Amino acid sequence: MDQQPKLLDRVRGAVRARHYSPRTEEAYVFWVRRFILFHGKRHPSTMAAAEVNQFLTHLAVERCVSGPTQNQALSALLFLYRAVLGEPLPWIEDLVRAQRPVRVPVVLTVDEVRSVLEKIRGVPHLVALLLYGSGLRLLEALTLRVKDLDFERNEMVVRDPKGRHDRRTMLPRNAEALLHDHLLKVKGVHDDDLARGFGRVWLPTALERKLPSAAGEWRWQWIFPATRRWREEESGKEFRHHLDETVVQRAVRAAANGAGMVKRVTCHTFRHSFATHLLERGHDIRTVQELLGHRDVSTTMIYTHVLQIGARGVRSPLDSM
Repeated sequence: MDQQPKLLDRVRGAVRARHYSPRTEEAYVFWVRRFILFHGKRHPSTMAAAEVNQFLTHLAVERCVSGPTQNQALSALLFLYRAVLGEPLPWIEDLVRAQRPVRVPVVLTVDEVRSVLEKIRGVPHLVALLLYGSGLRLLEALTLRVKDLDFERNEMVVRDPKGRHDRRTMLPRNAEALLHDHLLKVKGVHDDDLARGFGRVWLPTALERKLPSAAGEWRWQWIFPATRRWREEESGKEFRHHLDETVVQRAVRAAANGAGMVKRVTCHTFRHSFATHLLERGHDIRTVQELLGHRDVSTTMIYTHVLQIGARGVRSPLDSM
């Protein structure tokens, strides 16, 4: 008789079956494991609302986690009961939900953006240009592939790792020359990898089965590859992942300190500044919403309370520097 897969493996399988992102899978498995350990390794099928509320209260009161973190844990547990255990949730209305705080985003002036960008060197500098010049999230920039750039149309396709909703945004002209030079270097690394029997990257969903040679093709390569290859334990094959987020985060933090910034500057601050500067220049909020990839315009509205703007063509704020 075949053994029933372990609970956490069932969670992973259910997440992948719904094509959720790897980060969602990692987060859901983490919180389900924490929930089980908190209750002395009891099986979730023997627990209900009281145990879920007890765990969530523990996170908020004793662990002092933020509201979004507590809600992420709740989402993981709801997914566990709905999608994995298949148990009805008549007690869902009784669950404790943290209120998400509404915070005003930190926004830099154009001069402040310039002063920070001037302090960043190397590949992180080019990544930061795209964060501000195109309004990308950090992971969106790092997961760009060569085929996503269209220099003729001055645009790029963004594969959203959060919601898997692709969108288009502008490719700033002031970053094109640097991108061309950078891609020449990346092409050299890729060619060298191929000569050594490597040169493959991770492909989404079932593409590796459908297009077995695509993983080694130039157009599928990361624009910002990692400096080292990694080995897949199952197959023994070596791949090159994209640049790690911490490399850019540390560079931005050091640049902000070097520029004497009092504001708390992160990679996401460039995205906030991109949206705000476009709205200040009179671009339509619906257009900005599409460029940012927001599902609801109310999310974009946080950048302004009074709009006296009309629809017009959009030009990257980076091109005005």
